[in-house]
Amino acid sequence: MSGRARRLVTGCGFHVAVIDAPGHGDRPRTAHDEVEIAELFRARAAGEPEGPIVVRYNAHLAERAVPEYLATLDALQELPEIGADGPVGYWGINMGTAIGIPSVAAELRITAAVFGQHWPDVLAQKAQQITIPIEFDLQWDDEHISRDEGLALFDAFASKEKSLDVNSGKHKELPRFEVDSAVRFFARHLGGAVPSLA
Repeated sequence: MSGRARRLVTGCGFHVAVIDAPGHGDRPRTAHDEVEIAELFRARAAGEPEGPIVVRYNAHLAERAVPEYLATLDALQELPEIGADGPVGYWGINMGTAIGIPSVAAELRITAAVFGQHWPDVLAQKAQQITIPIEFDLQWDDEHISRDEGLALFDAFASKEKSLDVNSGKHKELPRFEVDSAVRFFARHLGGAVPSLA
């Protein structure tokens, strides 16, 4: 995440915050986190589908994270070097999508977003509330999220300007050049300098 943030700072001149989700990075895990993570590893070891566990756990994380993320935005916009007048973007893939869709649906200050690689189950209804420009990443050969599921989530967005970036490959094989695409997307929609990719 910090590499993507660096690209947005150095390439576009944006202020960027990278936030760990609850129970991730250096943040302590709750007993609930430990149970869900153990269940995920158990399902993975047994060759069972991970989707139902990930969807359930990510929905729980979003309930905790959305208020934190929006409070962080409030605090950042109080800083004189940032202020409240500039455009705001959101970039989150996988779990970042699970947290980002409800965040963006609840927050009118966010004016462009990059999402992708998540199931539609609990997110499609919130996605229908999102009308800002979005870019959405989908792995065509994703072993966890079917094409139909990924396309259903993309289709749920009410945005008049939405683009779908589809790449061959499995879930963890999202090409690095998608970072370049997202940086250009934000430069276009948030008014930053368009970075040279050379």
